[in-house]
This record gives sequence, C-alpha cells and structure tokens, in this order.
Amino acid sequence: MPVVTDRKGLGGPGCLALLAAVLLLQAGPVAQQPAAPAPLSPRNANYDIQVTLDPATRSLTGTEVIEWRNLGTMAAYSVRVHLYWNAFRNTNSTWLRQRKLAGDDSFAEAPEGDFGYSEIATIAVINEDGSVKADLKPVLRFISPDDQNPDDRSLTSAELPVPVQPGEQLRLRITWTGKFPKNFDRTGVIGDYYFVSQWFPKLGVFEAGGWTAHQFFANSEFYSDFGRYDVRMTVPSGWMVGATGTEQSRTDSGGTTTHRYVQDDVHDFAWTTSPAFIERRQRFEHPGLPPVDLRLLLQPEHAGQADRHFAGAAAALRYYGEWYGAYPYGHLTIVDPPFQSNSGGMEYPTLFTGGTRWLAPRGSNDPEYVVLHEAGHQFWYGMVANNETERGWLDEGLNEYSDSRVQAEALQPNYLVQRFFGDFIPWQFRDIPLKRATDTNWMNTYRRLGDRDALSTPTFALWPGSHQAQSYHKTALMLHTLERRHSWDVMQKVLAAFFSRWQFRHPQPDDFFAVVEEVTGMPHAWFFDQIYRSSNTFDYAIERFDSVVPSSRGLQESGGGLAFAETTATGTYRTTVVVRRLEAGVFPVDVLVTFANGEQARESWDGRARWRAFTFDRPVKAVSAQVDPERVLLLDTNYTNNSSTLTPATEAAATKWSLRWMVWLQDLMMTYAFFV
Repeated sequence: MPVVTDRKGLGGPGCLALLAAVLLLQAGPVAQQPAAPAPLSPRNANYDIQVTLDPATRSLTGTEVIEWRNLGTMAAYSVRVHLYWNAFRNTNSTWLRQRKLAGDDSFAEAPEGDFGYSEIATIAVINEDGSVKADLKPVLRFISPDDQNPDDRSLTSAELPVPVQPGEQLRLRITWTGKFPKNFDRTGVIGDYYFVSQWFPKLGVFEAGGWTAHQFFANSEFYSDFGRYDVRMTVPSGWMVGATGTEQSRTDSGGTTTHRYVQDDVHDFAWTTSPAFIERRQRFEHPGLPPVDLRLLLQPEHAGQADRHFAGAAAALRYYGEWYGAYPYGHLTIVDPPFQSNSGGMEYPTLFTGGTRWLAPRGSNDPEYVVLHEAGHQFWYGMVANNETERGWLDEGLNEYSDSRVQAEALQPNYLVQRFFGDFIPWQFRDIPLKRATDTNWMNTYRRLGDRDALSTPTFALWPGSHQAQSYHKTALMLHTLERRHSWDVMQKVLAAFFSRWQFRHPQPDDFFAVVEEVTGMPHAWFFDQIYRSSNTFDYAIERFDSVVPSSRGLQESGGGLAFAETTATGTYRTTVVVRRLEAGVFPVDVLVTFANGEQARESWDGRARWRAFTFDRPVKAVSAQVDPERVLLLDTNYTNNSSTLTPATEAAATKWSLRWMVWLQDLMMTYAFFV
C-alpha cells in the first residue's frame, strides 16, 4: 500500500522521524539478497576445464581441475579415469572390436588422419592453493576389467597415496591432449564442423562396492556423477559455439575467442563449434511449466526447418513436463549436424544433436521425431541418470515408450517415408500412417532380434547387432504392454512416481520394478522374470478353428443293450477353438469368437499350458476366432497367427495389395525416369 502524506507537514525533525518509522513499518524486514537456488543434485564431481581447439591439427589441448567428494561408505584407494577417445586409437580397441562383431569395420581402410586418441600429460592430487600434493602420473596405468583386452586404452587407474575416506574431498589436476577422430559415432570432425563429446578425462562413479567404471564399448553409453561444470573453450574468432549450460562471457585474443559456459547439476558436458551455423531462438512457454529458452544451431541448407525442430523440442518439454515433471534448467540447445557427419541423434545435458535432410516432407516426423527423442532424454538420461553402461534400457526404453506416445498425441499425421538414391530422395506414402504399437515402437526390429539376449544382460555385453532391439524396442513394447493391461493413467503415474523419486539419484532396475508394483498394487515378478530376466519371446496362435453341426456315431446305450447309432443335432452348431502357446513366454490372454448373427463369446485363459480347447454350442455358425483380440500383448512376435476366419478373404486381399504395389512401382519408375 503506498504511503500518502501532506508535503506541507514534513518540515520538522519529528515529522521526518515519524515518516521514517511509518516507511519502515510499511517495508517490513530489511530486504535480503535472494538465496542461491538449492542444489538439485549432490554436486560431488565438479569440473573446471580450460581447452583450446587447434583446427589445423584437429586437436584439443586442455587442463582440468576435478573436485570429487566420496559419497560412498568405504574409502577410495584409487581413482578411475575414462579416456573415451582412445576407442578410436586403433582397430584393437574394445570399442572397434565389438563394432566389428556386428559387421561394421569402419576403420579397416581408414587413413592415419581418421584415428583419434586422448593422452594424459600430467595427473596430480593438488592442494587448495593449486600446489602439487602427489604426482599420479608414475602410477597411472591402463586397465581392462571387462574383457581383459591388453590393447584397450579407454580406462585408466591410479593408486592414491592417501585414501579418500567417506565424506572427504579429492582435488585432481589433469593436463591432456586429444586428437579428433573422423566424425564417427556422434563425435569428431568433418570439414569445419566439430562435435566435441566424451572429450575430457572423466572420473568413474564410486558406489557402495567401489568404482563403477567400465571400458568404452560400442553398445553402451555413459555413467557419471552430478556436479558443476565451468568450461572455457578457445576457438577461432567468428566460429559459433554451442555447449552444455549458458554462456557467461566471451574474450577475444589474437584471432581466437574464449567462450565460458557454466552449468550446475549435470553429469556431462558437450560442445560444438563451426563457422557455418546459423542461429535461431525461441522461448517455450506453457501453463503450469517453467519457460525454457531454446537455441537452435542450424545448417544453412536446413533454415526452412527451424519451426519443425522447435516443435519437436516443445512437444517433449510440454508432454514430459505434464506427465512426469518439469524440466528445471531453463535453457536447451539443439544442434543440427551436417550431412554425413554421423553425429546426429545423441543427447547431452541441456544440449543434443538432431538430424534431418535437405528434403524432409511435412506430415512425416523427420526431423521432429529425433528432436523429440533427444529432448526427451533430458528427463531420463539427464535427470534420472541411471547407469547406462550396464542398464541402458532404463533410459532408452523409457524414452522410446514416452516419445512414441507423444508422437501419437501431438505430432500427427505421421506418414511412412521411403528414401531412394542413397537416401537422398524421399517418397511419402500418404495412405500409410505410422502406428504407435508397431512402427514407432519398432516392432519389426524386435521381432527379428528379441531373443538374442536377456534384457538384464549388462548393456555393454549385449550382442552388438541387437542391443537396440533390447534396450530400446523390447523395453518400449514391455511398457506399452503394461499400459494396455493397466491403462495409460496407471502407467503415467508409474513413470511420474519413478521420475519424481529417483531424479538425480542413479536408480537401479529393482527401483523401477518396485514403483510399478507400488502404483499398480499388484505383483509383477511373473512379468519381469520373463521379459527382463530371460530371453523368452511370446507367440499365441489359433491352431484350430471350426464350426459344424455336431454329430456322433458308434455304439450307444439302448433298451436292448449296446447298439450302433448315428445322430445329428438340429438347430445347433458346435464351434471348437484350439489356442496354442508357441513360445516360452507366458501371458494371460482372452479368446474372442464372433458368430454369424453378430454375437460374441469371450473366454479368459491364463496362457500357462501349451494349448487349450474352447467349445461353444450356438444356433448359428461362428465366423472368426481371435486370441488376444485387443492386442494387449504387444510382445507377441507373430500377430498374423492370432486370428482365423471361416470366410477367407484371400482374393480380396490379394487384389488390394496387388493394386497398391502396382501404383508404388509406377511411382518409383516415374521418379527414376525423371532423374535418369
């Protein structure tokens, strides 16, 4: 309330004192400086990094100070430090060996300049004033605890002269150099575009049993502690930089510019630089959610797709925010990588890469889908932050399930697109909308590869040709099956409770399973034992289906004893349905029979036996039988055998698909003729 005074009455000291007292009462307590926001995470691994990019040699030179606090219950007698770029040092690395198992030998003919590495020059424990307390370089060694590969250089260990007790802090200073590999598997350089990820020496995670730090495998992603990143990147002047966090300052010096970015409560830091980027900005705002400043670093040839990138990011921020919990950082950077850079579709805290093409027809979710997916990772990978090296499905699968639902709700229509001439020319089939259950959950990929491993296998140890079928697609189909069994309302509560309870806490699979049982109020061990802890697959089928007038013949009781007789019922049809479980997986299913008069009969079966017969006596014939008619069990690998009909429609189906294929072939030939 404003103070209203008579100016003519303010002449004496008493009046001034009275006025001062009134103003003080109106103002209340003396205003305090706003308190710093409470930490979202433990912030026990903090990095202060200074790095310089040399485009002429495609190299980095850096210095970092790591402040690490032991959150465990036992002393740390050593440190584990990742050197991820050594995966591209030579073809003997564990990463490239695993990739080769899947048939990808990308470096077989690579020239010398395509290989990359990280090399530590110095590593020391330091005091608060920066003086050296203990030099660790003499005791630094490469280790290979996972596959005992003596040639792998992606993980190091150094014994500490004095152990770090629980609650104590360690300060490390590391200097290193890094040589960029060719732009390969989401990092590296192509032309004057640099995408810089997994680029600095990085600590493992110290847990109850000691260090969790694995070698770098092609299958797995990453795991690290939360902290504060304060990073200064020196690049050629005029080059645009995008990075985790927000820019604090720019300093020019002799043809270079140093960009300082800072971010709290994250577990990684990635950046990119190029003179070719064009920048677009937009602000996400939605009732009930905090605003987010979106920054898009776009290739010039994709300038017309800026709105589509923003739409994908906004869909993730809105729907994930409403369903699970708000995105807390206030900013998000989207990087559009250049053609053939192999750096698209990867997530990092507050920054991710999308992926599009020069020709991208509207009405198909490309680039919206990849932007939505990577923005969605900010919630699972970014905040919940489970151990993706061992349990990648807790991020990838939950995210694919979620983004698939967002696509179905917010990004429609979404038509099939096929690409020709080296994936350059798209053709959109506007009569084939993609379906959530089968297409955006990638059912066809899972169907082919679903039994290669159990989902509980550590992600880094999954068969390299099928790890996506497990971590992404099987998990999404598992969750979608639970949704159809319990409802979306229940599954939304499950994921919201899991997100709220475990963000910034590194959960394990059993933590997720416990939330499922808590929210549903039902045991699910029978379900997860099969889908998570085994490689069982599911397939229920109609093995036999007929509907005939019942008759009998043979010896029957009569007044004179047994006598041969033949009988035929009148006004009745006996329908027999035999349902078989063809695979090891067990799931309760319904059986639905439809009769000629439109009536239906439904039976429930626990699905445990290998087969079961159902019999119905009705005055009309049956026309069709289905097992799992609502398709609750989306993990069923062969849905074509789930139904049978007594009025075959093969001729009509053949005509329909023949005509479609003729039209598609005609379109293909016309397109070919146009370009040739």
